[in-house]
Amino acid sequence: MTDTAWTVRSLKAALDTSDAARSGEIGLRIVEGADPVLLVTMHQHGDLEAFVNVSEAQIAASVLLWPCDEQPDRHQFNEFLLKAQKLVPLSNFGIATVDGRDFYELFGELATTSPLDTIVIELRALAENAIEAATDLRANFAPA
Repeated sequence: MTDTAWTVRSLKAALDTSDAARSGEIGLRIVEGADPVLLVTMHQHGDLEAFVNVSEAQIAASVLLWPCDEQPDRHQFNEFLLKAQKLVPLSNFGIATVDGRDFYELFGELATTSPLDTIVIELRALAENAIEAATDLRANFAPA
């Protein structure tokens, strides 16, 4: 644990100097809004974008998977996700609304005082889980 809690800006500054950023594994940019969000592009995971929000209570990182309205038999799929939830380490499934459209998402949370190395590990795990979920789930629940 660190002595002080991260903010979006302090986390970006620290990640900018990390091995992951220096090696080109990740790209970082702050997206301004009511609450700034850190956009982390995971270059070694097909340029997958993870959105990192830092609040007083936690750091939350999420990846959008696909639009909910493209999912055949949403009810059956949602029930499957709730039952399979425990099979995805360090990540949870949810639904996020972006520009009025619902998307399945995968997300994870950390303490705001988590060490930088732990945050990088969580981002990698989230990216790997998102790719695996998108590959496996879309294949098993694709339209007939």
